[in-house]
Amino acid sequence: MARIVLGVTGGIAAYKACELLRRLTETSHEVTVVPTRAALEFVGEATWAALSGRPVAAEVFSDVDQVAHVRLGQQAELVVVAPATADALARAAHGLAPDMLGNVLLTARCPIVFAPAMHSEMWSNPATVGNVELLRQRGALVVEPASGRLTGADSGPGRMPEAAELFTLAEAVLAGGVPARDLSGRRVLVTAGGTREFLDPVRFLGNRSSGLQGYALAAAAVIRGADVTLISANPTLPPPAGATVVPVVSAEDMLREVSVARDLDAIVMAAAVADYRPARNADAKLKKESGPLTEIGLVENPDILAGLVAARRGANSPVIVGFAAETGDPDGDYLSYGRRKLARKGCDLLVVNQVGHGVAFEVDRNAAVILTAGGHDVEVPLVSKRRLADAVWDAVIASGALK
Repeated sequence: MARIVLGVTGGIAAYKACELLRRLTETSHEVTVVPTRAALEFVGEATWAALSGRPVAAEVFSDVDQVAHVRLGQQAELVVVAPATADALARAAHGLAPDMLGNVLLTARCPIVFAPAMHSEMWSNPATVGNVELLRQRGALVVEPASGRLTGADSGPGRMPEAAELFTLAEAVLAGGVPARDLSGRRVLVTAGGTREFLDPVRFLGNRSSGLQGYALAAAAVIRGADVTLISANPTLPPPAGATVVPVVSAEDMLREVSVARDLDAIVMAAAVADYRPARNADAKLKKESGPLTEIGLVENPDILAGLVAARRGANSPVIVGFAAETGDPDGDYLSYGRRKLARKGCDLLVVNQVGHGVAFEVDRNAAVILTAGGHDVEVPLVSKRRLADAVWDAVIASGALK
């Protein structure tokens, strides 16, 4: 359990902060909501008090005898400002403290996370760009906004990231602090999800991959400053804020999109790509009346990971990371199969998951061993997929293969 201050500023996205507050309190964190006066025009004080189970700190002159405007910041273990309007970012960057939230930000000595929400023109304005850079230089984590529908008919970058994504980020910051922007200026590609290989318009061969690990890898890379493209097979998850998402369906679709990507510094193949596809895709649904489907002819799909390794040329080739979901059998354990795969594929790192009940597929937690071409293994115990994602990026940087 941690003491968290949730600052809410005056934007229409204030309603999303209600869901973030619920998630934080349901995981036993002690959350004090500090709304600005403008925020209370969107969501009232009674709502914040009911959801947090604590008094709302809205005014500097509340609880003066307890010096609340100083104490809240001093005692906080994390401050999250969501939504953070352009005005809020400007005030924070220049150290203004006209209200309770401004005072909290000046007295806090813990990690501070800002989740921007504003129109695209405001986000790209040089004044906002400068304020964001200044806050980041001072150690604050300013999240990239999501792209999509804004207030009215406008669309573009400027949406506040979804509550689930911000909650995951808050948990990661509490566990490990504000990540360094050590991927700044890097272009990375991540694949995620499970491909589908259609037998007819209804049926397909697929797998259990939910895409959660790949999305966590993309989100972590964005936070660390990378320019991220996420090739997502059959996505059902909200796009990670700040990443460019390219949806695909089949292994051949994924191969096509991976092949056209250029000038990459790293490729992380976290998707579960089907090894085989039906030899024939029927134009109409195959009917039971036509007889049982006792035999389905299969052909092998292209090996995307091996192809990427084979295509590398020169000193500026990208770091290539593969994933392997393995089980043991009488001939070997899951890790021995992972080592064989690393040798066979020739990638720089291979993240090996032991598939089992409550691990790897369709859950929020994962455990893995990160194998490197140099023989150094990094064991990651059962943690959130976001923390495993950071461990993978740590290993990429530690490998020295980034040019």
